[in-house]
Amino acid sequence: MWSADLYLERLYEETVAAQPVVYDENWKKELKEKFHKALGDFSSNSEEQEAIQLEKVDMGDYIRYRIELVTIPPLKMPIYILIPKNHPLPLPTVLAIHGHGYGHKELVGLNPDGSSREKSTYHEDFAIDLVQKGFAVIAPELIGFGDRKLQEDQGKGKPGDNSCYRLASQLLLYGKTLAGLRVHECMKVIDYLDKQKEFDSSKIGCMGISGGGLVTAFTSILDDRIKATVISGYTNTFRGSIIDRRHCLDNYIPNILQIAEMPELIGLIAPRALFIEAGKEDHLFPLQHVQMALSELEKIYQSFDAESLLASHLFAGGHEISGEYSYGWLVEQLK
Repeated sequence: MWSADLYLERLYEETVAAQPVVYDENWKKELKEKFHKALGDFSSNSEEQEAIQLEKVDMGDYIRYRIELVTIPPLKMPIYILIPKNHPLPLPTVLAIHGHGYGHKELVGLNPDGSSREKSTYHEDFAIDLVQKGFAVIAPELIGFGDRKLQEDQGKGKPGDNSCYRLASQLLLYGKTLAGLRVHECMKVIDYLDKQKEFDSSKIGCMGISGGGLVTAFTSILDDRIKATVISGYTNTFRGSIIDRRHCLDNYIPNILQIAEMPELIGLIAPRALFIEAGKEDHLFPLQHVQMALSELEKIYQSFDAESLLASHLFAGGHEISGEYSYGWLVEQLK
């Protein structure tokens, strides 16, 4: 055999076997620092700028705003904010993170052109479901999707096409990652929430699907202000998902397997509340490796005496949002 299959298999076994298995505060501190460094440095000394309101729409039982927020100058991020009516302020708040597709319009019932949509996508309009549960919902548009594609990609191909490959590959030339940029921008969104009277900064949650599940997990690892996290359609092992098939380049973090496998990374969220949601027929993140990841997460949460704060739901479905139990779990954790 002249292919590299056996070499790559041995490389994985040797690398992962060398990783520590004692889950304690020292492990957590060291791994978190290594992980943060692997994502790349996106710090900026630029002064913060005020958000600009772009639209305000009365949706009946909630108000939908769209604002523009400067994250890392000159980057500007559009964000949908859904505020339920007749609920006392400040509100428990959930960051809703979209996955691959045409951006944050997919979470709020809109077509790519901004018109109302009847049939939902795999995102299941979960931002609307959450605002109807009484949450303020913040739905940022991740860089590389929708209105934030590179200029030469705008208006070309299908609405769900993205600029991930070009963004990720160019950032790697600077020692940065696209995942790191998206995480940093989401942390800037939380900075914004901290300063607004409508949002209860002590009750912030985060929920994301697929590539948005990655951003949800990684942001929750690094930002302790997130008190409850729902990861949908992402939790797995790198071996069973990212290594096993061709994924978008935004999934690849240099040297990540020399730092930890995916379950150990997600375990850095402990002892904060964590809910794992996965479809049993998800072909991108297969069930066997979801179960392996959950087994490891249980060990980690036990090590931090936080078993009661880890929950999961393996539902009959594919690569999609369920919400059957995760929405109620968020209510329990944040309301």
